[in-house]
Amino acid sequence: MPCASTDSSDRDAEPFVEVDPTGRYGRYSDLLGAGAVKKVYRAFDQEEGIEVAWNQVRLRNFSDDQAMIDRLYSEVRLLRTLKNDNIIVLYNVWTDEERNTLNFITEVCTSGNLREYRKKHRHVSIKALKKWSRQILKGLEYLHTHEPCIIHRDLNCSNVFINGNIGQVKIGDLGLAATVGKSHVAHSILGTPEYMAPELYEEDYTEMVDIYSFGMCVLEMVTLDIPYNECDNVAKIYKKVTSGVRPQAMNKVKDPEVKAFIEKCIAQPRARPSASDLLKDPFFSGLDDDEN
Repeated sequence: MPCASTDSSDRDAEPFVEVDPTGRYGRYSDLLGAGAVKKVYRAFDQEEGIEVAWNQVRLRNFSDDQAMIDRLYSEVRLLRTLKNDNIIVLYNVWTDEERNTLNFITEVCTSGNLREYRKKHRHVSIKALKKWSRQILKGLEYLHTHEPCIIHRDLNCSNVFINGNIGQVKIGDLGLAATVGKSHVAHSILGTPEYMAPELYEEDYTEMVDIYSFGMCVLEMVTLDIPYNECDNVAKIYKKVTSGVRPQAMNKVKDPEVKAFIEKCIAQPRARPSASDLLKDPFFSGLDDDEN
């Protein structure tokens, strides 16, 4: 039974605005986040007694964009296959024909995304930032060594989530992820401009684009600045990125070890280390293996 109580007055008092077809998951009205494609609501798993995230896509918004609908379904299929401590877990998925929505239930991270969390907690040690960074890399290593290889393509601090009470970090929003074959080469321009590697614009790239984006995440975590925030439009960002001009935020990184690590991540594609290599980098020495 999904719900312990069957009292009718109790059911009337339920604050759920929607329940999934199995009756297990109930959606509340309060939003956890909203993007161009989907809205994410707070929800509850009555069977396990835990809070979850109810992701909802209004399919009618994309009635003229079959490619987007196909991509959404591929995200869900992809998420279902992934099992890693540093990747958001997918619990259930269904299409509501009546409301014309695609719905999927994922785990919820108590403290929201890393960007908001970092803004809220401005005094964070380099050790803590290294712990967060290492967990992002563990998630990337899992994606990149997956068969087939999975490229996230839109990694940034708003797509990384945190359980602040235990310092656990998880990669989410795999909506733009691509699976690639043995060549590990993908073709299409997608992502968040400030975090996009230069080769992404050339539509010929590998999983190393995620390493570049990871470097930009580290830069934002350290400086609290979104990379290239000195640019007021995408064209200016594109020009700087493709010309190899570093974001001004790099000037705010005072620790030479941190700066060198970021530079490694945002080097030319062939010079960038893999996630597995970066996990062995001396940058992480001194962190205990059992620490996040």
